[in-house]
Amino acid sequence: MIYKNTLRVLLLAGVATAAPVALAHPGHAESGLLSGFVHPFMGLDHLIVMLAIGLWAARLGNKAVFTVPAAFVGTMILGCVLVVGGLAVPFIEQGIVFSVIFLGALLAAASKFSTPICSALVAAFAFFHGAAHGLEMPMDVHGSLYVAGFATASITLHVVGIALSKGLNTLIAPIYNQWVTRIAGGMIALTGLSMVIA
Repeated sequence: MIYKNTLRVLLLAGVATAAPVALAHPGHAESGLLSGFVHPFMGLDHLIVMLAIGLWAARLGNKAVFTVPAAFVGTMILGCVLVVGGLAVPFIEQGIVFSVIFLGALLAAASKFSTPICSALVAAFAFFHGAAHGLEMPMDVHGSLYVAGFATASITLHVVGIALSKGLNTLIAPIYNQWVTRIAGGMIALTGLSMVIA
């Protein structure tokens, strides 16, 4: 039941962040929303971290299913806004790559902490992802719509990760799902390590 309610809340949040497009002028504003939405899909590091957050949140269960993704998206928006406002953030790429490795390792180890600690961990990583979004924001787009776009895409990928975990629980025994998630986490961590080597 909590999964269904959480999925509804996350989907509503995604719709809410996209709401400004209804008030925007066509063309320029639409390109801002679209640019923001596609950005998380353009880099493998962003993409797999968003999915990993969803998988990990589902493994944590209870309130963490909502609060962990919400902490990520909220801090990511903050990071973007601060960078666009002129804040210099060092080691952005290193922070993103480390987030891939660390989140993959958390999944592989089936790590569980209290919800506030888990939220703080993902928020720390989210700041670097948001800073990267801010640095790569096209100059000719509407900033708030760009933010709404990448926030909506991130929420969508979180929901996909949560739904994937929930779907596996209905298809196979939970103990096997745990091992599938662990293997996925190991692959994510190895992908992050390969980014370091490359």
